[in-house]
Amino acid sequence: MTGQLTGKIAIITGGSRGIGRAIALLYAREGADIAFCHLHDAEGAAEVAAKVEALGRRCFHADVDVAELHALRAFITGAEATLGPCDILVNNAGLNLRGPFETITEEQFDRVMSVHVRASFFAAQAVWPGMVARGRGRIITTASQLAFKGAPNIVPYCMAKAALVGMTRALAREGAPKGILVNAIAPGPVETDLTAQLGPEWAAQTGAALPIGRVGQPEEIAAAALLLASSPGGDFFVGATLSPNGGDVMH
Repeated sequence: MTGQLTGKIAIITGGSRGIGRAIALLYAREGADIAFCHLHDAEGAAEVAAKVEALGRRCFHADVDVAELHALRAFITGAEATLGPCDILVNNAGLNLRGPFETITEEQFDRVMSVHVRASFFAAQAVWPGMVARGRGRIITTASQLAFKGAPNIVPYCMAKAALVGMTRALAREGAPKGILVNAIAPGPVETDLTAQLGPEWAAQTGAALPIGRVGQPEEIAAAALLLASSPGGDFFVGATLSPNGGDVMH
């Protein structure tokens, strides 16, 4: 622990499991107070909160469907009222609905877009005025390597992640002159609760197809999120999309 985030307030959407959990715990170890939301995961949330507080940091968490914008905004307002103004926003909440292109319903499409794109846009908008007023801030969004390579049977997911890369680049141009650095992370295949739904053979088969020979771990993605949040490490990243993906997409 080097205290790279000492005194900072971080808000993380989707922070009770997987990549979000790893980011929350790493940020806490580096000195940040943590606010995170989760969706119907009280047990996981309590565990993360206990670990954050055991590290001597304050923690605020809430059960929130980020697609419900009033609830998302209330969570961010509550987090800032409890912990203080947001220094770092991590848009991480996500889901994936699978199926052949011709079977995807309007409801499924809208759900994926709302959770990934709409929520990320309006969460950033919620913290933006305060960051502008203070002349500093970091906004980090979890995209995916699938934004660049695509994949069958998850067209809405790939579309949403590509949209987040586009949002990052556009918003970075507005934010940088105001002291707000906006970047994204595009992880490759990572072993999480979400990918565990794909079955026990998924990690072995997917990892074998990567140059590195294995899938990633949430902590490896959290390290990229720490770099982008820290100073001076992240001070010269503007509109970037970091790609910890084991060689799945090289660019």
